[in-house]
Amino acid sequence: MPQPPIYLDHAATTPVRPEVLEAMLPYFSAKFGNASSTHRWGREARAATDAARERIAACLGANPDEICLTSGGTEADNLAVLGGWRVQQASGRPGIVSTPIEHKAVLESVHQAAREGGDERLVGIDAAGTVNLDSAQRHIRDDVALVSVMWVNNETGVIQPIEALAALTKSAGAIFHTDAVQAFGKLDVDARKIPFDFLSVSGHKFGAPKSIGAVYVRRGTPLAPLFFGGSQDRGRRPGTENTPMAVALATAMELTLKERDVEVARLRALRDRLESALVTAIPGLVVHGRDASRVPHILHVSVPNADSESLLMALDLAGVAASSGSACQSGSVTPSHVLSAMGLPPELGASAVRLSVGKLSTEEQMDRVARLFPGVVQSARAMGGASSGRVRQSTAVNPGE
Repeated sequence: MPQPPIYLDHAATTPVRPEVLEAMLPYFSAKFGNASSTHRWGREARAATDAARERIAACLGANPDEICLTSGGTEADNLAVLGGWRVQQASGRPGIVSTPIEHKAVLESVHQAAREGGDERLVGIDAAGTVNLDSAQRHIRDDVALVSVMWVNNETGVIQPIEALAALTKSAGAIFHTDAVQAFGKLDVDARKIPFDFLSVSGHKFGAPKSIGAVYVRRGTPLAPLFFGGSQDRGRRPGTENTPMAVALATAMELTLKERDVEVARLRALRDRLESALVTAIPGLVVHGRDASRVPHILHVSVPNADSESLLMALDLAGVAASSGSACQSGSVTPSHVLSAMGLPPELGASAVRLSVGKLSTEEQMDRVARLFPGVVQSARAMGGASSGRVRQSTAVNPGE
């Protein structure tokens, strides 16, 4: 009998939790009102949306008026980076600081700011994938409007020194944003403890549907909207509020925090079990970020002489879902920009695979993948792969991240 497939791409997206689906369904049908309407249907939707905002805020150590609902992580990052920078640069602070290992939602926003006259500066990264604080201090000066550094790298899982970076930024009088898309539910994300001004989250990373996220906006921090049309969300994000998705995000966040300590320990044990087995089974295997602090659910490796596309195809044929890093990188003809910034040789950067565990993962699955992996590597190498020294364009179709 064929073995059931194994899903090891939780860093790209997660299944919607049954409790979340149950909570949101009524707001698609019986409770369908527009939260901006004043009749009973509208008031019912408004009450649910406001309650969801309060619940989301409580999960982040925030106030309800500091939560701006978005369509997901990409919009949240764009709104925080461009919306924050545009206000500040108008008062004579053109600098915008980030790192070369950010998700493309942040990097492309930073590049857009540069096209609008911003002074773009990228902080140095060490070989383990951690931001160099000395480099950050050199770049974060009194002409900087905004600094954006992700809390957890979505490819390597490496945790960045957010508290120190936020302190540096505040001492320069600038706004600090962190993309916490891979951090929420794995780390203690609390606005009362760390002085970030903006923080982005995305619901589909922890059991909510796709197309719902949020930006935390600290009280008093200026933020220009990306688009216009209404007064919703205090003018920061005009448009009809998505009540069912707001309820879904609040429910998923509460469940995630309630289970966090137990689940983090479980995921770390699974990741370490798989990592140890693969290191033993595959000579020369490189574990990215192994010497740095990492979140528990991401294992990013490079397999010498086997390119990412061939590895992913061989894994898929063996019934294992994985990715080469950020799902938004599918179709790229170059190695990961994250691994390149870490100084990894191109041939290793082109042979990277990310295996990410989550709710669906079990010990038995880790052991099966460990047994399958040597054969997968052999098959990938037989396909041609990176042994020719070429970096081939990926044709894999991965869910957006």
